[in-house]
Amino acid sequence: MIIRTEARTTEQQESEESAGVQSREGVVRRYKPGAFAGRLRNGDRVIRVRSFIVTLVILAMIGSIGILAWQLHAKTHDLDSLRDNADARSHAEQVALDYSAGAAQMDFRDLASWRSRLTSGTSDELADRLTHAASSMEQIITPLQWVSTAKPVAAKTISENNGSYTVSAFVSVLTTNSQAPDGIDSTATYQLTVDSRDNWKITDIGGDDAALGGAGTPPASSSPGAPPSVETPPAPTLPPR
Repeated sequence: MIIRTEARTTEQQESEESAGVQSREGVVRRYKPGAFAGRLRNGDRVIRVRSFIVTLVILAMIGSIGILAWQLHAKTHDLDSLRDNADARSHAEQVALDYSAGAAQMDFRDLASWRSRLTSGTSDELADRLTHAASSMEQIITPLQWVSTAKPVAAKTISENNGSYTVSAFVSVLTTNSQAPDGIDSTATYQLTVDSRDNWKITDIGGDDAALGGAGTPPASSSPGAPPSVETPPAPTLPPR
């Protein structure tokens, strides 16, 4: 009985030792340095690929934002330019309309005020030409006891060239004189050049043949010395430059 017990004990010890060796070998095999290093290298590759992809995505986003910002800036600049151009045209039209309404108003009893309105806001050269033209007009206005009142109607920019605006201005004029005491309604049309580079001064009125003070040049009289037509205000042309 003793011999069998010792034999079984020896067999159990050998079995346990064998199991322990196999267990340790499994652990060693499971944690081999080469396998662990391989896993690290594979992990590094995955991380590098992911980093590269993330970098590309970020660069693409930055590029898209830059393009959108540039487009927004360009559109904003275009809108600002359109707004500035519209404001400039509107200002030129207002200058032309205000001047036209003032120039169309005349009273034979107060020609000094009319001469002042006629040259107000004009360039020095144009003011000199208007002063000479006004002197000849007064020879007609005074004998006819001419009185005109004016109301602005509308103005429209015809063209623009490097800051110089050509504007047509329309003014409603009521004229009374010795030949038409009840008054005559007419519409005076002025074509003015307004220069934004010269403090928005008026540099020309319809060219050298422009009529002043009303709707146009009166028709020629049938006899010498006959008074001008009462249907339009007297309007000598501007003297040459």
